[in-house]
Amino acid sequence: MKPMEPMKPMEPMKPMKGMEPFWPKDLGDPSTSGSQNGMKYAFFPDKHRLVIERDGQLSTYDSGDHRIGGVAQADGATKSLTFTSQNGDVDLGSLKKLD
Repeated sequence: MKPMEPMKPMEPMKPMKGMEPFWPKDLGDPSTSGSQNGMKYAFFPDKHRLVIERDGQLSTYDSGDHRIGGVAQADGATKSLTFTSQNGDVDLGSLKKLD
């Protein structure tokens, strides 16, 4: 019987790759971003833009004077989104869709 070979050293772990941005690069870095129920969002206060990715489709909204702080509610069944702002909750349907 052949003797056991010594264990080979393990390769060091490679750092995990960060998530690639889903928003257009010309918007810069968002002040807040996240995902919930398969939808992603990113808010750009200097550009007054909220970008949503839903089912692989990207949509941009004019956030007006709202300063989005995060998702207040995402209903998985209807896929409706409500965001928090300094003015209270903001329904996505109340924002002007740009594309």
